[in-house]
Amino acid sequence: MEDANKKLQVKRIFDSISNHYDFLNHFLSVGIDLYWRKKAIRLSGMSPSSKLLDIACGTGDFAIAARRDGVNKIFGADLSLNMLSLFNKKVDWINGNLVECVAEDLPFKNETFTNISVAFGVRNFYQIPKAFKSFHRILSEKGKVTVLEFRLPTNRLVRNFYLFYFNKILPLIGKIVSKDKEAYTYLPESVDEFDKKIELISIFKQCGFSKVEKYSLTLGLTQVVIAEK
Repeated sequence: MEDANKKLQVKRIFDSISNHYDFLNHFLSVGIDLYWRKKAIRLSGMSPSSKLLDIACGTGDFAIAARRDGVNKIFGADLSLNMLSLFNKKVDWINGNLVECVAEDLPFKNETFTNISVAFGVRNFYQIPKAFKSFHRILSEKGKVTVLEFRLPTNRLVRNFYLFYFNKILPLIGKIVSKDKEAYTYLPESVDEFDKKIELISIFKQCGFSKVEKYSLTLGLTQVVIAEK
């Protein structure tokens, strides 16, 4: 898919499902997504002195979890204005700290943040290397990027169940609740394509990050990749 087309598709999808996004996230993951975010935050080593930019922040679940874990300086960026509006309504401390933009073109000065997070959003970027170079630019020395993302499990039994759920059950429930068929067929398709074509560790290193670590969560259903500048 061409860059411009993907950008427009992602924006349309997430603007469309924004009102149902939180419910479907928690329902379709049986609440495990809450654990995944908390684990990713702990692995990143964020502290009260951290300055975090949550990219593809959506309605703010990751940023809110980071705030509960003690991070006080938090900013959010997302392509979907509808998602950002819902984030603004959920908590008052984020007001004035949200920016509508894409990861590939971040409107921040060099070395502004100690931490960047992307939860389930990297596969929606239209140019991942360009985004990671942008991350590198706005991170301070020793700053970290924490990516939480789906992956296809290597265990055959778990993988088969995962694929059945993602390709059959998830689109059906998503369509019934959100009335948007494309949104919940795009999700499994994007995960499959991402898993086959993208090697995050390699891309991070190509974009100037010196230390990259990868962790597998919940039988390989998700991964946490942490890259240090």
